[in-house]
Formats: sequence, structure tokens, C-alpha cells
Amino acid sequence: MLAVNPDLFAAYLFATVVLILMPGPIVTLVIANSLAYGQRTGLATVAGSTSGNALLVAAGALGLTTLLALAADVFEVLRWAGVAYLIYLGLKQWRAALRAEAAPGMPATRSARRAFGQAVLVAITNPKTIFFYAAFFPQFIDPALAAGPQLLAMSLAFVAITVLLDGAYALLASRVRGLFASARANRVRHGITGTLLLGTGLGLALARR
Repeated sequence: MLAVNPDLFAAYLFATVVLILMPGPIVTLVIANSLAYGQRTGLATVAGSTSGNALLVAAGALGLTTLLALAADVFEVLRWAGVAYLIYLGLKQWRAALRAEAAPGMPATRSARRAFGQAVLVAITNPKTIFFYAAFFPQFIDPALAAGPQLLAMSLAFVAITVLLDGAYALLASRVRGLFASARANRVRHGITGTLLLGTGLGLALARR
């Protein structure tokens, strides 16, 4: 017996790909960190955002949104802490752009652990995302089949697609990073990274409960 409805599951996969490809705080953060610090930091950002999203997907699939709503005040404090940190990093990149010189090799200066934690924070502190998953999943569940196996397959597929697409963003951005070795190009790189980080912070700030 099939665990999922093939037609519904195919529609779910397509909708998930479109959802993840849409620009948002996670995508901009992945690109910013990859462009600024290289492939290792970019992939650590993907790992962090995927971990955060996996927690939210599990919460939505298990119907824990009400429980998470009770901790909304804690998420709100964390969200604003994340906003302040991202804006600080964005402004720091813009200051670097004003005094940038040629940077041969452009060695990474941020640890993978810090990038991971930053991405987890951004992923879990958007309250809208929690409730979106709770509303998104039921649209693709076949009531004639057991819900548990369908939710498990959908959750695993979501995480896998997230890793692949966000990882592709990280790899592409880190490849482009090598083009910014001259002083002028290095200033542009810092400016782009700063703008992306500021955009990520503002996107997180505009999230509402």
C-alpha cells in the first residue's frame, strides 16, 4: 500500500521548490555569508538554517504550533536580538567597503559554528513560518491514507530540498567570491554583503506574530 498519494506528493514537491527558491531572510543570509567568508561558512549557514527549519517543520507536522505560540514572547526577544546582530554585521561590512583594499585569497574570518548559530536564530525566530508549515502540510495530505507516513515523507523531502537548493546558493556565491580580489571589486563585495545582511535583518524585523 502506498504511503503517499503520488499526485499530491508531486504537487507538494513542486510547491516546496518554489517556496525555497523565493528570496527571503535565509537565502540572503546564505548568499551574504558565502560571499563574505567562503564556501565553508556558507555551507555552515545552510546547515544552521536547515536545522532551524527542520524543527519548525516537525512542530508543524506534529501539531505543536499552539505550544510554540505560548513561547511567542521568548521568540520575540530572540528575533529582535537577531535583527540587531544582523544590522550590526551589515553596517560592519559597509564600513569595510569604505576602507577596503585588495584582498588576495580573502581568507574567511568567521567560524562555521558562529555562522551555524546565526542561521538557526534567523530560521526559528520568524513566527509566521511556524504557522505557515501548519497550514501548508495539510493541503497535500490524502485523507484516505495514514497521516503519519505522509507527514514523515513530506518533512524529509522538505529538509532534503532545502539542503540542495540553499547549498547550491552557497556554492554559487562562494565561487563568485573569487572575482572580488581587486581593491575596487573587494569594496563592491563588502557593499553587496552588507546590503544582504541589512536586508536579512530588516526582513526579520518586519515579521509579525
